[in-house]
Amino acid sequence: VGAWMDEWFENVCKIKVRPSSHQTYRGYIDRHIAPNIGKIPLEKLSAMDVQKLYRKLLTGGRVARAESRNQPKGLSAKTVRNINQVISSAMNFAVAQRILAQNPCKAVALPNLEHREMQTIPAAQLVVFLDEAKASGVYELYYIELATGLRRGEICALMWRDFDAKAGTLGISRTLHSKGQGIYALGDTKTSQGNRTIILPESVAALLRARKKASISQWIFPQPTSPELPMNPGTAYRRLKTLLEEAGLPSIRFHDLRHTFATHALTSGVDAKTLSGILGHTNASFTLDTYTHVTTDMQKTACGIVGGFMEDIFGKELKPWQESEKPETEP
Repeated sequence: VGAWMDEWFENVCKIKVRPSSHQTYRGYIDRHIAPNIGKIPLEKLSAMDVQKLYRKLLTGGRVARAESRNQPKGLSAKTVRNINQVISSAMNFAVAQRILAQNPCKAVALPNLEHREMQTIPAAQLVVFLDEAKASGVYELYYIELATGLRRGEICALMWRDFDAKAGTLGISRTLHSKGQGIYALGDTKTSQGNRTIILPESVAALLRARKKASISQWIFPQPTSPELPMNPGTAYRRLKTLLEEAGLPSIRFHDLRHTFATHALTSGVDAKTLSGILGHTNASFTLDTYTHVTTDMQKTACGIVGGFMEDIFGKELKPWQESEKPETEP
């Protein structure tokens, strides 16, 4: 199994998987897959072998790191599911090459995901947050983030050539991928729908036009100490944490700014299909699944609207499915 994982990594993973994921997948193979099931002959790997591996990883998959960092000894359910994706992809490749008759991962029970509660900045706190950003000199970065919902790597990788000042649009065609240890590299966007053009609100377009006049860099948001380089996503994250603390607001992730944009967009009436295109999601159903907490409230609102116009049509007493009483016919 270990030799096959290496074969798959070199000949399939490096071609089909984003470069930013190569190091992560290599780590899964070297730290968790090879030491535990690597010596099992490929054709003898069973679903039970894989199931035992996942049980072991959930209870003690990172003992060394846990002792030094006071972390749980087991890997998270999400990490175990990611490892399953790696093994399953390699096994599918073995099936395609007619080395295996079937993929043993298909018979494995996966742990349930522990969903992390989505956090957003309430409308009442947005003014406080942006006032603090303005005082700290980073207003444009966070204002534009809250108005577009770009991923952190996408907003940091923006170049002036992506901005059409006349049309008021912003092209998204690249992102900054983490390569570990604080090193980032330019690469493709996260999804197939990631390459997109966003029509900007006029306030955002005006902000960018004004910023461009004073810019000395090709990057819209350059690294503060090295304007020839794009802003490091880690810098954007650390600045956010400082802003929140200084504004006396709850701590959130940078990605929660994206959630804040999407939540307020949906509640303000932007339809899921349009929002999906702005966010670069693969389809609208993913957007709806992600923001179920919002769409539930929207359904309640819609129910009230429907009830209102149905009453206007049929009256408060008469239901639309009720038929009018038919007059008796003479024999």
